[in-house]
Amino acid sequence: MMGHGGHSSMSMADMVADMRRRFLIAALFSMPILLWSSIGRDVFEFHTAAPFGLRDDVFQLLLSLPVIFYAAWIFFDGAYRALRAHTLDMMVLVAVGVGAGWLYSLGVTLTGGGEVFYEAATVLSAFVLLGHWFEMRARGGANEAIRALLNLAPPMATVIRGEEAVDVPTSEVTAGDLLLVRPGSKLAVDGVVEEGESDIDESMVTGESLPVHKVFGDAVIGATVNTTGTLRVRATKVGADTALAQIVLLVQEAQNSKAPGQRLADRAAFWLVFVALLGGTVTFVIWSVFVGRPVNEAILFAITVVVITCPDALGLATPTAIMVGSGLGARRGVLFKNAMAIESSAHIDTVVMDKTGTLTKGEPEVTDVIVEGIEEDRLLALVAAVERESEHPLAQAIVAEAERRGVPTFRAEQFDSVPGHGAVSTVDGRRIAVGNTRLMDRERIDLGTLAARRAELSGDGRTVVAVAVDGVAAGLIALADAPRPTAAAAVTALRELGIEVVMLTGDNEATAKRIGSLLGVTTVIAEVLPSDKASKITELQSQGRKVAMVGDGVNDAPALAQADVGIAIGAGTDVAIETADLVLMRSDPLDVAIALEIGRGTVRKMRQNLGWAIGYNALALPIAAGVFEPAFGFTLRPEIAALSMSGSSFLVAVNAVLLKRLKFASAGPINPAYR
Repeated sequence: MMGHGGHSSMSMADMVADMRRRFLIAALFSMPILLWSSIGRDVFEFHTAAPFGLRDDVFQLLLSLPVIFYAAWIFFDGAYRALRAHTLDMMVLVAVGVGAGWLYSLGVTLTGGGEVFYEAATVLSAFVLLGHWFEMRARGGANEAIRALLNLAPPMATVIRGEEAVDVPTSEVTAGDLLLVRPGSKLAVDGVVEEGESDIDESMVTGESLPVHKVFGDAVIGATVNTTGTLRVRATKVGADTALAQIVLLVQEAQNSKAPGQRLADRAAFWLVFVALLGGTVTFVIWSVFVGRPVNEAILFAITVVVITCPDALGLATPTAIMVGSGLGARRGVLFKNAMAIESSAHIDTVVMDKTGTLTKGEPEVTDVIVEGIEEDRLLALVAAVERESEHPLAQAIVAEAERRGVPTFRAEQFDSVPGHGAVSTVDGRRIAVGNTRLMDRERIDLGTLAARRAELSGDGRTVVAVAVDGVAAGLIALADAPRPTAAAAVTALRELGIEVVMLTGDNEATAKRIGSLLGVTTVIAEVLPSDKASKITELQSQGRKVAMVGDGVNDAPALAQADVGIAIGAGTDVAIETADLVLMRSDPLDVAIALEIGRGTVRKMRQNLGWAIGYNALALPIAAGVFEPAFGFTLRPEIAALSMSGSSFLVAVNAVLLKRLKFASAGPINPAYR
């Protein structure tokens, strides 16, 4: 809606209730006014005399006062505000239409009586209010995402004060408070686990379906559910600083921001109001001066022109679609920061994805275990015993693989770390050497036939660890950064949308091409320095492409800012999230396709709505001006014009809400909080 005077400080629910009251008042008083009008006499054959011996027009005047000075007053107030701001909007048109009809009738009544049309002014008010009421209800429905998010936070929290656990309102929790979180209860605020361990269901915030195990030192998110153990959590972020509050803020900012298409619609609406006022004036002059029709008939034509060309539908065309689109994104963990991001995402034809942390997990995993003269599990058990003494990421990955396979656990003795080479230790009475070729050379160990296999694995982009047992080469363990489970599906989904996928990474070309081949990415840009990532985006844009960049690290921030749309993985750094235009809360690359589909669906609704609004006004104006009246005897009264205008606005709002039924080619789960 283009403006509602006096409603700026109301919530949407209050605005809907207020608009309903105003409509009911207008409708209640309009019905008797209509009966005692010329329409009631001629059409409904209602011939009862006005009560209290009053003239019909005086009685209608009295009944019209609550409508004009209460129900319809928002139009006059809104028009005054618009004119003070040196602009024209639909409030000006409705105020002119209602005010002109009522003031003309008032003048006739005060000068002795005659033909009046209080019914036109009051019924016009009732229909416009009805349209706004329905429209507000539709727009209120678009805010379900925000309401659902706000309802996630628990109203009370259990805070430990001294030795006692005290229940206090969540709003009174301060940073530094120690919270007691029992099994089955929600975390009130963001914090860090200080005591206990438990599985936390974070699906209502991140969309992640599996509970996440939390132990001492782990961060927890407000509004998530503690499922198993009892925790003591130190509050770190409260109130507006919590993750949930920030999500709500992002959705609200997106819904309240204006897309480029909306700014264009606002300018078009301004000129349409000007045309409507000018058209009403010209219509009055032509019918009264040149055609010679009575003044009251000319005024009716003029008021009908002013009313039917109200650009309310034009003003609603984009904001309703933006509201629904941003809410739809929130339901699936896709947070658009502003309307520009939604509109821009609809035009993306190239998606550039950072490899590490976006398409891959960002941590090594064992991919191959090659053995010679020993069983795989036996070799892995011996190596894991050595690597448990190390904190190196490769060592931790080997230990994790051993635990996953359930191999026997041994204890390492006489552990000797060789920096830059590997480690040597005694395990189960055997001397075990684990490391690179330099360590093997140091230990005078010949890899023999394993050397060729090692070169093959290394050339394929894997990191290879050699293993020797009692001075004899016994095997190789290859590790690599593993793709995310949904990365290949994400690439496929984007291709189905006609979007080219480019992988950008600082890794060597062999590693990059290996990941690219696994995921189906044909365009790989490797060995790119962090400072050069933004320039690679610029190169693609110089080819006329509309580029989205997906990343998670600090070094991705310049590229995210340079791209037409910057997309941050939710688990990434604060810098990346701050720089991006939209955030994927589930850290799932598959949601990139969902975000772009939402953008396309939203812009499609915006175009449909704008087309309808412009087409409606182009057709309605000549009809209202009476162009077809001489030839066909067909014209409109202001009341019918008001109903038509309100119906047009309502259709635009409903069409936008139908965006909720958008079917996604890339099926991603809906956040359980909104089911």
